[in-house]
Amino acid sequence: MKRPTIHDVAAAAGVSRGTVSRLLNGDKYVSPAARVAIERAISETGYVVNRAARSLVTQRTGSVVMVLSEPHEKLFEDPNYSTLIRVAIRMLAERDLSLVMMLAGNEGDRERVVRYVRGGHADGVLLVSTHAGDPLLDALKDGPPAVSCGPVIGRETVIPYAAADDRLGARQMTEYFVRLGRKRIAMITGPMDTPGGIQRLEGFADVLGRKATKRLIAHGDWTQASGERAMKELLERTPDIDAVFVASDLMAAGALAALRAAGRRVPDDVAVGGFDDSPVAVSTHPPLTTIRQPLAETAKETVRLLLALIDGAEHVDPVVLPTELVIRESA
Repeated sequence: MKRPTIHDVAAAAGVSRGTVSRLLNGDKYVSPAARVAIERAISETGYVVNRAARSLVTQRTGSVVMVLSEPHEKLFEDPNYSTLIRVAIRMLAERDLSLVMMLAGNEGDRERVVRYVRGGHADGVLLVSTHAGDPLLDALKDGPPAVSCGPVIGRETVIPYAAADDRLGARQMTEYFVRLGRKRIAMITGPMDTPGGIQRLEGFADVLGRKATKRLIAHGDWTQASGERAMKELLERTPDIDAVFVASDLMAAGALAALRAAGRRVPDDVAVGGFDDSPVAVSTHPPLTTIRQPLAETAKETVRLLLALIDGAEHVDPVVLPTELVIRESA
């Protein structure tokens, strides 16, 4: 069966081939009546846009690349990433754009990302989980528009971003522990070369001041295993802690496992709070008191900013969204 062409669409719609072409290439100056007729003709004929041909005209690839600067295994372990990907795919599909997922957890991966982007294969870049000093950031500076989910630290060139207010969320959790009357409040941070790692620790210290000593702080890397290791470290160092704020739900699940192994009751002996309000928070025993960050909304805002830049905006302002304390059985 012959594949329908743009000429078939024009004939079925009763308009010129040029009018069909203008609509397909995003021209706003097509009358509503012609638009309806062409869309109906496309549906009836089964016409499929030739992206390669369109890109020659529009200088667009029809795709956006999402770059996750983490090892491969974290993509499947952390439920937050699936939310970001799901939202991005849905929003981009509304603009007939495809999402390409690339990982940049090591030097080889970063080089592949740079080759791909500099090769003109993407109209924009969505950066996720960037680390301070990441050479990928400077390598992409002459490429297409880039927007980050979360602020980018340690870089002179400003990259627009959307993010939850990590510092506010950390203050909310720490203040809650203080209201509960907990006296020895510890923290398990995220990586200290990430904005989430830094800002959540800052919020913790905002509330406790000089009480936020190094003995009460251990560091993780967002994984469950690192939360378990950090909790064991805290128990060995300061066995009298009676609360711990963990900078992600996944790490908090590891902390709960370490507390169970040590014979500590939650929340009777040690109150535990997480951060994210991801599906992990309701699957732990006991369910986690946590900080809800509006992850889906953050993802929407990140994509919105990138689309604005792709459409020609010279500047977009960063978006910071509020967090919320969610109280469950762990504290």
